[in-house]
Amino acid sequence: MAEDFARAVEDGLKLAKRIYFGHDRAVAAPRLTAPMERSSTSRAYLPSAPMVYAVIPDPGIVDNPDLPSYQPHVHGRCDPPALIPLQMNAIELHVDCCLDTALVTVTGSWRVHCVMGSKRCDCRIAVPVGEQGSILGVEVEIPRKSYTTQLITAQDGNELEKTAQPQSGGFLKPNIFTLTVPQVDGGTNLSIKMSWSQKLTYNDGQFFLNIPFNFPEYVTPAVKKIAKREKIHLSVNAGTGTEVLCKGCSHPLKEKMRNAGKLRFAYEADVLKWSNTDFSFSYTVSSSNIVGGLFLQSAPVHDADQRDIFSFYLFPGKQQSTKAVKREVVFVVDISKSMAGKPLEDVKNAISTALSKLNPGDSFNIITFSDDTSLFSTSMESVTSDAVERGIEWMNKNFDVADGTNMLPPLEKAVEMLSNTRGSVPMIFLLTDGSVEDERHICGVMKKRLASAGSVSPRIQTFGLGVFCNHYFLQMLANISRGQHESVYNTDHIEERLDKLFTRALSTVLLNITIEPLQNLDEVEVYPSNIPDLTSSSPLMVYGRYRGKFPENVKASGLLGDLSSFSVDLTVQSAKDMPLDKVFAKNVIDLLTAEAWFSEDNQLKEKITKLSIQTGVPSEYTRMVQLENTEEASKPINTGGKKKTESNGEKQKVISRKIPLQNFGIGFGDTTATRENVPPGFGEQRAPDAAEKFVKAASSCCVSLCNKCCCMCCVQCCTKLNDQCVIVFTQLFTAIACIACFECCTHVCCACGGDD
Repeated sequence: MAEDFARAVEDGLKLAKRIYFGHDRAVAAPRLTAPMERSSTSRAYLPSAPMVYAVIPDPGIVDNPDLPSYQPHVHGRCDPPALIPLQMNAIELHVDCCLDTALVTVTGSWRVHCVMGSKRCDCRIAVPVGEQGSILGVEVEIPRKSYTTQLITAQDGNELEKTAQPQSGGFLKPNIFTLTVPQVDGGTNLSIKMSWSQKLTYNDGQFFLNIPFNFPEYVTPAVKKIAKREKIHLSVNAGTGTEVLCKGCSHPLKEKMRNAGKLRFAYEADVLKWSNTDFSFSYTVSSSNIVGGLFLQSAPVHDADQRDIFSFYLFPGKQQSTKAVKREVVFVVDISKSMAGKPLEDVKNAISTALSKLNPGDSFNIITFSDDTSLFSTSMESVTSDAVERGIEWMNKNFDVADGTNMLPPLEKAVEMLSNTRGSVPMIFLLTDGSVEDERHICGVMKKRLASAGSVSPRIQTFGLGVFCNHYFLQMLANISRGQHESVYNTDHIEERLDKLFTRALSTVLLNITIEPLQNLDEVEVYPSNIPDLTSSSPLMVYGRYRGKFPENVKASGLLGDLSSFSVDLTVQSAKDMPLDKVFAKNVIDLLTAEAWFSEDNQLKEKITKLSIQTGVPSEYTRMVQLENTEEASKPINTGGKKKTESNGEKQKVISRKIPLQNFGIGFGDTTATRENVPPGFGEQRAPDAAEKFVKAASSCCVSLCNKCCCMCCVQCCTKLNDQCVIVFTQLFTAIACIACFECCTHVCCACGGDD
């Protein structure tokens, strides 16, 4: 899907060369990638900032709406349609950083500069979101029309799809959301507001924010006289009440406010070219030891859940003078055939890196599974250079793919190996790209085994690869064991994401965390219900609901690396200016969805649906639709031969309709794809049959030939052919046309349900 999108943009940039802007041109015509570079730079045509594209099925409509060039008519159509990036007139970025989450809003203006004023085209919006991002909404304003995304229940979405065909919209890649605005006139200005949330990354005591804000040169208006205004507003609420230090910034921000734990910056300028780098910002919260705090907040007025809100955080601090945690680690790796090639190679590299980071005194083992289970060693191996080398050598020899995905036996074997640990933290890393039938049974078995495993039970750290595994099952496994879950939906960043999970899990500094007064409150819910461990590479954020009076003195308790007791006082404060419900919405919805999947509780599903619609965060139980509002034209009044529009001070009538979008939930796994060993990936489709391949190849051949030959070249070539050659070519093209016609008729018959 992403490659098709990039090719469509490349085709669109070729068409954009037809547009004539006169002599007053501010930028050069779009420069295409050199042929030798295209295979390695196809990503250059994917959006690296919020973008809008004109969807061009008919190249004949491409022209300057203000200054027609009267170029020769272009025959044929673009299939798939070309995408011409629209020129951008203004852009404004608002970022609110609260704790470890950024709420981002981008407002901009784009113009359909490439379509005749008498013609129309669809416009496709592309929104790249940052780390663990979640789209919250898109609003579009054009003359006499507006479009807004909304979430409705899955049931209402299914009913709507019975009367209206779902339109294109959803995720092009896991981090790129797209939406189509239908039939916009050439020369129209679109005002668009896009909102999303994303996570801040954390490393060595610093928070890092990175927002896609790198605009290609060809979206800069070609006319010099158009003013280009760029604005950025940033606010930071670290929540600690201590000094926040800015460490780095990509754009020249001006400080507007500084208070304890809070910062505010702004930037505004007329620019010659739009930002050509992502917006990045980093800051640190000064602390040398483990510190924490707790926020209290009343429920929002329109919240379906009127219980009060609390949230507490723990920062690991920069220096850890306590004894290092002793670790016993078992890697459980799926080696089914779908993992063949790059996925399994990346997994092997990441495990090799993790083994090299273990300390003397730690121990490890490696288990692989398909239909059968294989072990590196029958018992835990102490970490030595020789043992690590043997483990890597064993992976090189035994990571051979096979049929089947039998997950429970290797998990039970791993728990059994870690059942007699003393003075250490046992960990299981489960890595899989598949889904199996007995996942709820696996969760139930693990829950019972871990409940009887002692004071420090094994932490199951889960890693889901691709869209065919059940990420909510893996989330549930992690939740019941105080572990953590990480996911990657395509094969581009497997090793990077695995390294992130290994680093976070293997840097534990505080275990078995509890908040002492919670048991004295009424109707308490904590997300996650089993509080994960605090690690040196990530702060801990927990959200909850309660009734009653929260105690003034609150402590967080746990076990340090040497398993000695530790407690820290939490500073209790009111969070009036922090939208805690929005900050934690995605995390809470994901956790509740895992619970609902496991318990099959319909009331919990209804709760998730209400929370999703209320916060704007998509879920598995809601559907996104596009609400179109059209202002009805005023009725003309005939007064003595003169017509004038009706004007009585009343508002114009607005006609609304809902346009369903494609369902872009990740779902609960695909056991069929797992059995068939379909390779992991985002937006993957099943392989076409032989007929589809032939027709596509023939069509591609003709399209490529047409792209390389102009009409005059074709005419000149045909005049030099002899009669026999003309007959051969006529028969060839007639055969290809018949095949395409037959394929088309087959699809029509299938759609109609006929047999003829």
